[in-house]
Amino acid sequence: MSTQIETAWVNQFSGNVVHLAQQQESRLRQAVMVEPMRAEYAYFDQIGSVEMVERTSRHADTPSTEVPHSRRRVGLTDYEAADIIDSQDVQRMLTEPTSRYTEAFARAEGRMIDRTIVAAYFAAAATGKAGATSVSFLAANQIAVDYVETGSAVNSAITVGKLRKARELLDAAEVPRSVPRFIYCSARQITRMLALTEVTSQDFNAVRALANGEVDSFMSFKFIRGELYATDGSGYERVMAWAKTGMLLGEGETAVTNAAKDPTKGFNTRLHRKASYGATRMEEVQCVEIKCLRT
Repeated sequence: MSTQIETAWVNQFSGNVVHLAQQQESRLRQAVMVEPMRAEYAYFDQIGSVEMVERTSRHADTPSTEVPHSRRRVGLTDYEAADIIDSQDVQRMLTEPTSRYTEAFARAEGRMIDRTIVAAYFAAAATGKAGATSVSFLAANQIAVDYVETGSAVNSAITVGKLRKARELLDAAEVPRSVPRFIYCSARQITRMLALTEVTSQDFNAVRALANGEVDSFMSFKFIRGELYATDGSGYERVMAWAKTGMLLGEGETAVTNAAKDPTKGFNTRLHRKASYGATRMEEVQCVEIKCLRT
């Protein structure tokens, strides 16, 4: 039973159960491909590019142009959350907390989805017929923390120059512009980008609008602000810049919330929510990392 529930009793300061500040839903699910899964592992086949060959003579034999195939494996991880609603506690409260507990579990699931996607973004991807081959994040798609377009290298937070480089990497890999592109970074990075941009520059008004929440897109990327970002061993924020087709989220059992009387706990109501998710990179060239200072 939750030992924290006594803070909501009538003799406390408030008669309402209020959620503390927290991320309330998944912000990254809409920015990746989503596929249902009904097994511990699922395999997603891919087709690579082919090139035409020159026909050098009349009546020549038909060439055999092999189409390259590859696949990615996604494994599911099970998650759950549960708590007990004690009927005696409810009697001491002005509100019945069951629905708020359910909301808290759903919000926890949303954050768990984002953590799953962030972790898979940088992790080794399982590829090959049985998923036995590991593919690391593409080193050429990592933009260094001290990257500058011109002049001496200097460590920095996110900059317009780094965004231009990320766009260049995706364009050079022939990632179609028709595929939505996203940036996932902290509020700190957007603030620092605004501070580092000259007031007289053409980019400033666009960055300011982004920081103020007036727009969510800049430099062909849709920005997703979140605080569940990854950091490297040096403490640099690992800003994600990717095309939607570069990441996949596998969803197992649809999230289920149950509420039932538990005879082992005095027939008090037990709330339980469970779900299964897994994620992977689908193609390395569609995923870019921008290393950024947090100061």
